[in-house]
Amino acid sequence: MPRYKLTIEYDGTGFVGWQRQENGMSVQQAIEEAIAAFAGEAPGIRGAGRTDAGVHATGQVAHVDLARDWDAEKVREATNAHLRPHAVAILSAERVADDFDARFSAVKRHYLYRIIDRRAPLALERHHAWHVRHRLDEGAMHAAAQGFLGKHDFTTFRASQCQAKSPVKTLDAFSVSREGDVISLTCSARSFLHNQVRSMVGTLKLVGEGKWTASDLKDALDAADRTRCGPVCPPDGLYLTRVDY
Repeated sequence: MPRYKLTIEYDGTGFVGWQRQENGMSVQQAIEEAIAAFAGEAPGIRGAGRTDAGVHATGQVAHVDLARDWDAEKVREATNAHLRPHAVAILSAERVADDFDARFSAVKRHYLYRIIDRRAPLALERHHAWHVRHRLDEGAMHAAAQGFLGKHDFTTFRASQCQAKSPVKTLDAFSVSREGDVISLTCSARSFLHNQVRSMVGTLKLVGEGKWTASDLKDALDAADRTRCGPVCPPDGLYLTRVDY
């Protein structure tokens, strides 16, 4: 059965998340139903990351096995045609080796979190960024974020329902920058724990507000204690931007 790698963009607003669930429409379900509509079969797809409800993607990756040897461009175009009106798009489709696995073949995942710190409410950016009504110190946030780099026990920044076998992860990069009222927090690692990025960003906001120091953040990380985490930020500002193989 030919295997196809799909690169996917979606607006997570209104979805229950990536993974198929009983309580509403997921991104995975929308794509699987679109493929079934043109291919005449009901294949399951595997994604590189199980994004939560409200989380977006500009570079999610999935793979699917189809019984027929379709042209890759046909897979992309036909799937997109049947995805309407969902806010999901297949950016590219390509034939890959049978041993390619969107989840387990990945060597690095990249995330972006967007904060807009201004007094006025969000109109165009509603559901696509975290609105903070007071000015944050992005320089202090960037400096503190460097304490996350390297191999650590990230229990403090792990959801209580996380199913990962180990809380130990290696964070390769974390940067915080500003353009106007938009603060961009980008981080990269081979894999992340459930809610790890949102937990780290929520804690960094405390640094940006002057309520925590970089030392406070490092102490919380070293404590490996979920109760030491800052508030988990909302899903609206989080994007899975790229997966490397």
